[in-house]
Amino acid sequence: VTHDQEEALTMSDRIAVMSAGELQQLGDARDIYERPSNMFVADFIGETNLLEVEVDAVEAGRAQVHLGGGHQLSVDAVEGVGKGAKVHMSVRPERLYLSEGAEGPESLAGRVRANMFVGTDIQTLLDLDGGVQISVRSSNSERGNKRVFEPGQIAHINMEQGAARLLAD
Repeated sequence: VTHDQEEALTMSDRIAVMSAGELQQLGDARDIYERPSNMFVADFIGETNLLEVEVDAVEAGRAQVHLGGGHQLSVDAVEGVGKGAKVHMSVRPERLYLSEGAEGPESLAGRVRANMFVGTDIQTLLDLDGGVQISVRSSNSERGNKRVFEPGQIAHINMEQGAARLLAD
């Protein structure tokens, strides 16, 4: 038993995430981290962007969602979340990257609010239309090949394939 998330992820073959005496999710470290079952698990294990979204359509295993400011995305659908559902979407900051222009359909334009040096990483905070805020985390070693966006500049936030996870709150 531990309350240290990093310790749990590195020392365990199987992890049980509990809240108020109830099992929230059982799985290996990668499954818990990359495919959280609900908002509690997503927020409890590691840093994440939790975004409120509404599902516009579900077809062929994909969900079309929109978030504040009219931003639309296509993400993997999850069981129990259908058209009209208002749920949260989890996207880990390290699964996002910035560019000058959109690099795919899952790209969002945002204005850089701040860059913070956090040791091996740089955390960039961005504001999207509609009051949506997103954090992007990139390795300092990778930044030599990538443009650094300064506060006030517009940058495109791009997602790795499968980075966004809908949560059946």
